[in-house]
Amino acid sequence: MNRSRLNDLRFRAATGFQRRVGNPVLRRLPLQTVLETTGRVSGLPRHTPVGGRRVGDSFWLVSEFGERSQYVRNIKADPRVRVRIRGRWHTGTAHLLPDDDPVARLRGLPRYNSAAVRVFGTDLLTVRVDLTD
Repeated sequence: MNRSRLNDLRFRAATGFQRRVGNPVLRRLPLQTVLETTGRVSGLPRHTPVGGRRVGDSFWLVSEFGERSQYVRNIKADPRVRVRIRGRWHTGTAHLLPDDDPVARLRGLPRYNSAAVRVFGTDLLTVRVDLTD
């Protein structure tokens, strides 16, 4: 099987599981970090559980599927986001950083999530959210 077909299968399997099982459960956990974007078509808030870490006034995460991720596509349409960290919502502006080294970035983020992103990810992309409150 060629690499692009394998990557497509990994993408479909992971996103299908996340959409139907993982995300509905995780986003309800009070201490789970959640990224809120605005749906680019619907205009409705979209909540995605993410792994990442706050460093000063920024929140860092790595998208496992890069620009194929729905939340990344939403950020491209409207970078104004909110992040729920330890149960508290923070507003901010998201920045996609294609020139950043996402593998190196993952070394500084929570270990469990970073391992999953490395295993399932096919097109890693660093995202920085500049928090305003």
